[in-house]
Amino acid sequence: MSFILKHKTQRQYDFLPYIIIIMLVFHKLKYKNFLSVGDNEITIDFTKTKSTLIVGHNGSGKSLMLDALSFALFGKPHRPINKPQLINSINNKHCVVEVEFNIAKKEYRVIRGLKPNIFEIWVDGLMINQDSHTRDYQKLFETNILKLNHKSFHQVVVLGSSNFTPFMQLPAWSRRGVIEDLLDIGIFSKMNTGLKESQAKLKEEITDTEYQIKLILEKIVMQQKHIDKLALISLDNAEQLNTTISDIKSQKEVLVDENKKLTASYQKQYTKAKTHHTKANEKIQTLEHYEKQIDAKLQTWTNKNLFYHENENCPSCNQHISDEIRQSKQHECEETLTELELGRKGLSNTLADARAEYKKTQGVLNELMEHNKTLTHNHALINNFETRLEELKKQKSQIVANPDISNAKAELITLREKKDLLSDTKSKQTEEQHYNEIIAELLKDTGIKTKIIRQYLPVMNKLINQYLQAMDFFALFNLDENFNETILSRHRDNFSYSSFSEGEKMRIDMALLFAWRQVAKMKNSANTNLLILDETFDSSLDPDGIDSLLRILSTVDPNTQIFVISHKQEILEGRFDRKIEFERRQNFTKIKSIG
Repeated sequence: MSFILKHKTQRQYDFLPYIIIIMLVFHKLKYKNFLSVGDNEITIDFTKTKSTLIVGHNGSGKSLMLDALSFALFGKPHRPINKPQLINSINNKHCVVEVEFNIAKKEYRVIRGLKPNIFEIWVDGLMINQDSHTRDYQKLFETNILKLNHKSFHQVVVLGSSNFTPFMQLPAWSRRGVIEDLLDIGIFSKMNTGLKESQAKLKEEITDTEYQIKLILEKIVMQQKHIDKLALISLDNAEQLNTTISDIKSQKEVLVDENKKLTASYQKQYTKAKTHHTKANEKIQTLEHYEKQIDAKLQTWTNKNLFYHENENCPSCNQHISDEIRQSKQHECEETLTELELGRKGLSNTLADARAEYKKTQGVLNELMEHNKTLTHNHALINNFETRLEELKKQKSQIVANPDISNAKAELITLREKKDLLSDTKSKQTEEQHYNEIIAELLKDTGIKTKIIRQYLPVMNKLINQYLQAMDFFALFNLDENFNETILSRHRDNFSYSSFSEGEKMRIDMALLFAWRQVAKMKNSANTNLLILDETFDSSLDPDGIDSLLRILSTVDPNTQIFVISHKQEILEGRFDRKIEFERRQNFTKIKSIG
């Protein structure tokens, strides 16, 4: 805690809940075959001095301790590096990181490695049971031992520039997220998400309950109609049933008699018509056969006649055919052709008569087929009458048996009881839904979280301004509930963050970071001996800014060990209790010197 805050903190923040802070004290960090570190293990002693300067050329491995510490605690490095890339690419095995710390007089040692995979948590020399899944093992470690997660670790322990976006350069929603993490109120967002899921499920359950109530109501209506129907059954209904049965029987008998007559007439006429139809068809086929034979003979004699008209010599033997023979043959052919033509004409007339007779018999058969359709339709009606008669007989037997409607009434009572139970269930679900809506309002950004933020905003603004004054930045800095800034100079001129130079912006950023560390300690009980500044001095701080930051660091409470990673060895030389210099030798990171 800075000299500005150490006499005022308790008095100014008496309204905050009293918190017993248990310190997490880091002792040692060891790592080998990790990134550019080879098989020669590097050991960092965190508690040897109050302040340590870590220097080295670019790429020498100064910031590896951050990645190693983050990997040991959370299974992932400080920088965005894929886990397989953490293994030293030359040795490619036995990557091991080990960190030692104590909490409330208990000594802890965490060992984590790759190729082979290792994750062990030791407490006072005994390893914690590893039966659970790695993820659950990690959750147990963060929740029950560290009381820190990866995000809060970087808020409280590490102040860096390489992977750090200044608070004032974040959009409003991201600023709010940072503050929620600092105040440990992100749980309300998780609760809100869980509540939305619960509400969605509850809405489905209400819809299902309403559907079941609708079904039960429909069943109740149907059951009541059934009971009413049973109650209306009487002797009058029985007489009506008898009348209906008698009418249907009469209609059935009429159809049966009609079918008997139709069947006898159909069978007799169909046999006769079928015989005539068959004979007519056979006669047509015979006459068509004769017609083909006559046509063939006509063609033959026509060809002969044509031959004797056109040829005077035999084409086969080349002998001369006399005129007398030719005339005789021509005469014979013409007489034969005349007889064949007469025969064919008579045959055509006979064939026409036969076809007319065939068409007539086909018409008779078609009429008989329509006759048969009537028979089929009558049979169908008779079957329907028989089915209806069976139904009516069953109804009549029920009337005769005088059915008891007590069972139907008992079932109706059961249905109504089910409906009442479902209505009660719906009432409870609706009530729960209403309460959830109230809780949802509380869990919104404008609810509980805003109330907590309002409580802490004066504290935050006070801390920020005190750190700004310590860095000789004399302006009144104020954040509102939406985390928009108002900056007033001594002359009450209104500025914004973007109005300042890079060096002035850096002072604001640093004041915010120290304030967040202080708030995180007060709210989250995240009190640790370790504070690491990664290349913070290498940014746009001017000499005055560097002196101011060093002055603040010198007043940090004596239980804090400060590590500063920087390129500015010539400026920072001699201002720290210890200096560790790293170098890259034969592609491996090593400690060159400790002084």
